[in-house]
Amino acid sequence: MPRIIALDYGGKRTGIATTDPLQIIATPLITVETRDLMDFLTTYFQKEEVSDMVVGQPTRHDGSFSAIEQYILEFIEKFKTTHPSVKVHRINEMYSSQDAMQALIHSGVKKKDRRDKKLLDSTAATLLLQEFLYE
Repeated sequence: MPRIIALDYGGKRTGIATTDPLQIIATPLITVETRDLMDFLTTYFQKEEVSDMVVGQPTRHDGSFSAIEQYILEFIEKFKTTHPSVKVHRINEMYSSQDAMQALIHSGVKKKDRRDKKLLDSTAATLLLQEFLYE
């Protein structure tokens, strides 16, 4: 079976998570500079079969979207042109970074290591993917 990937898209960095080939377990993959995201995904898709991509949707408390949503939409349009066979899904990412921090704390990651934003971003992507898998 093909994998599913998830993105916690950010202005500077994007956290990426993936499933196992049976689409049961979500695990952090990597955090990349957002400017390098498309190149990373193209290379990854040459090595791994991917059927779906989950992208966080940054929703505010009032239901509106944060400013980064415009850039996410632009990325998705470009992505669909480059990788039309991969289905794109959106999922609300409100509190994903806070939830990721709590997950790191509960898993025993030391405070010094929790300061690594790359770890936080890939963990947030993992939580988004887990939520998608369990819907």
